[in-house]
Amino acid sequence: MLAQPPVWLIVIAFICAIGPLVFIHELGHYLVAKLFGVGAETFSIGFGGEITGWTDRSGTRWKVGWLPLGGYVRFVGDEDHAGEGEQPRIQARGDRFASKSVWQRFLIVLAGPMANFVLAIVIFACFFAVLGVPRTPNMVVAVQAGTAAASAGLRKNDRIEAVAGQPTPTFEDVQRIVALRPGETVMLRVARDGATALLKAKLGVHEEQDRFGQKYQVGLLGVFAAGRHLEPVPATQLIPEATRYTWVLTATTFEGLVQIVTGRRSVEELGGPLKMAQVAGQQASLGPFQFVQLLALFSINLGFINLLPVPVLDGGHLLFYAMEAVRRRPVSVQAQEWAFRGGLALLLALLLFTTVNDLGSFGLWERLGRLIG
Repeated sequence: MLAQPPVWLIVIAFICAIGPLVFIHELGHYLVAKLFGVGAETFSIGFGGEITGWTDRSGTRWKVGWLPLGGYVRFVGDEDHAGEGEQPRIQARGDRFASKSVWQRFLIVLAGPMANFVLAIVIFACFFAVLGVPRTPNMVVAVQAGTAAASAGLRKNDRIEAVAGQPTPTFEDVQRIVALRPGETVMLRVARDGATALLKAKLGVHEEQDRFGQKYQVGLLGVFAAGRHLEPVPATQLIPEATRYTWVLTATTFEGLVQIVTGRRSVEELGGPLKMAQVAGQQASLGPFQFVQLLALFSINLGFINLLPVPVLDGGHLLFYAMEAVRRRPVSVQAQEWAFRGGLALLLALLLFTTVNDLGSFGLWERLGRLIG
């Protein structure tokens, strides 16, 4: 088991992970806004007081704040977008965010999360170009005795074509779907001797431990493949393959969130900034390859979270613009204010909850309990 990385490495790794991802996110907003002729007041990485910055020729203030937990672009005529109260400079009406059509405002806001997905796609495409695409055949080469696979009647040379109604063209797909369902009963569609069989399997619960001693539960089927296979792909297929891979990971993220909300997974699995910092430090200690891979996963999570229809997040703005397009008039200012207050309260409560979770995963509450006891 590896030792936890030092605090200084955790802090530096977290900043090196979050900073670029926030920059890419806000750059997506900024570039599409520029495309539609919207002026920008401020481009900030981080919140709070300015550490350093400069003003470009168009009058945009580019700055770095002392709190590296996000960022924003304040557009002309969109003082609420950044969540701060400075008054925008007086500029031509055509430069104002609010003067643009609803579909242009929608695309400007959507561009932020999409930029994070694009970054993940580019990273995975680079990995695939160097290493190949993971395409381990979905054929069973061995069945572990006493497991869900054995009880369900899986045999050697069976091909697992679907698990829980989801297609599994590769063994990686089988592992991904099974891992998310510890203890659940699932249907397996299996190709056997030229025919198709439907098998019911109650997945086992397996506790795994990573190299840093952190434990987590995954589903267990109990089958083995013929070893991981990485398949080279032509350059023309790199982006499509990386896009498909990013979509699969995004869908997995969504499914995991649904399981937590519906009570199928413990809320203790929710992590916040402290957990992200710890994971960033751990992966950085393993090497640049693992750290860049983590950047791709963080980027997907950042894009996904910002698309949630929660006021204050990009998804909340997109929801209001969609309602405006349908109603042919904006949602009232009062309704938006109440929604944004509720959204902010929800985010603050979630931040507090995940911080408590993170401290618990670090063993803080257990140590305090021993001291008190």
